Amino acid sequence: MKITAETVAEAMRAATPNKTKFYFDDDLAGFGFYRTPGGTGTWFAEFRPVAGGSKKRLKLGRVGTLKANEAREAARTAIANAALGRDLAKNRADERASGTVKELVEAYIAGKGMKESTRAFYKITLVKHVEPHMGATKAVALGRVDVQRAHDKMSKEAPYSANRAMALLSAAYGWGAKRGYVPEGMNPASKIDRNKEEARERYLTTEEMARLGDALREAETIGIPHKASESKHAPKEKNRTIYGPHVTGAIRLLMLTGCRLREILNLRWDEYDQQRGLLRLPDSKTGRKTVVLSAAAQAELDALPRIGAYAIATRSAGLPDEQPRTDLKKPWAAISKRAGISDVHIHDLRHTFASVGAGDGMSLLTIGKLLGHADAATTQRYAHVDVNPARAAANAIAGQIAAAIGGK
Repeated sequence: MKITAETVAEAMRAATPNKTKFYFDDDLAGFGFYRTPGGTGTWFAEFRPVAGGSKKRLKLGRVGTLKANEAREAARTAIANAALGRDLAKNRADERASGTVKELVEAYIAGKGMKESTRAFYKITLVKHVEPHMGATKAVALGRVDVQRAHDKMSKEAPYSANRAMALLSAAYGWGAKRGYVPEGMNPASKIDRNKEEARERYLTTEEMARLGDALREAETIGIPHKASESKHAPKEKNRTIYGPHVTGAIRLLMLTGCRLREILNLRWDEYDQQRGLLRLPDSKTGRKTVVLSAAAQAELDALPRIGAYAIATRSAGLPDEQPRTDLKKPWAAISKRAGISDVHIHDLRHTFASVGAGDGMSLLTIGKLLGHADAATTQRYAHVDVNPARAAANAIAGQIAAAIGGK
């Protein structure tokens, strides 16, 4: 038959066939549609991928969903590709057989050579951000437009996390392309418009540090006033929550060393060189790291009760399955609020350590070594705090000029 909108509509109105009935187009060989006993019509294209090879049939879409002229063009494309040696039917089969985006990212996360802390962060990013938006999509079928739309949706609630999700997805595709999970060069997460990120520049002032010190002493002695629902685990006395020396000690160590949170919470006693005043961390964010302790930091560490393998002891301290503390969110929220600095994140204590050093005229190179920065550019963010050398130079220059012009 000559396939047109009218002839197809007439065929679909006819009595339902007892078995699948095929209709072929007079003009385009291999193009047609079939109707099942259930009454459904489906467009198709038939072709031989290789001369002398077996004939293949490619489904193009449902009659009614795809118009006759649209189906004809799709069939023409499929047949033309077959003549050029490109098998669209095989491509479709490969796409169906390929893994999902979730499976690709999971395989990447499970790969070798990744830090456990990074692996844990990636797992959270996958579950919270990647999987809900595109996890079920076939990895080879994901397009850049799909990724950009997903990123835009994520950005409405968590703009920074949306960027982290794009970084994870891009890394997974780069890894997968090298191992045959997706075609070489395929990376729909590349060139996605990311959200602008601004580094926090919140440092504690001398007065705020004094208030925090008072709050820490109150926390470990008489306790912080609390509401009944604020803390489930810490002991309560007369409507106050008392925090043990390991909680307050961890906060002081963060301030006195400039270490990252996990570096302090994961610190084991056997990584502390008491004689030399060093921490020898086997696996920090930037790899192996040696932390030089000040006398104040070492005194704080020495004052901690040694209960288990970790310096910051938890309820499992000393047990066979001992685990490090996971975070300081609740105690930090209560203590910082008591100190009147509730807008300060716990990571800002690291920034404070660096800003105090820069403000006292220490070189950025020295500060970077103390913080364990792998890249000097990272330490450069504190350059604006380092005003002493510039002021000294300004005084020297202006002093000579003032003397020459008769100034005071």
